[in-house]
Amino acid sequence: MTQSAKPISSPVPDAWYPLPTLAVLLLAFGLVILASFFIYEATSSRKNCNLAKELTTGAIAPVFLGFGSLFLLLSSGVYV
Repeated sequence: MTQSAKPISSPVPDAWYPLPTLAVLLLAFGLVILASFFIYEATSSRKNCNLAKELTTGAIAPVFLGFGSLFLLLSSGVYV
């Protein structure tokens, strides 16, 4: 017996989250934090650098960029 193929669909219903808007907001926020990180690194000297600020900014930006990329892929139909 042959089984009929089922179409691939998202594991989470699309109605549960606004995909394109959420993806754009997360990516924009992540890029702003990333830009502030680069500006801070370029303008600070060794005497007045703050390790806590660098680690915090360096840890927050990839989280927003990662989730933004995930939702961008989901909104375009690539189910990862």
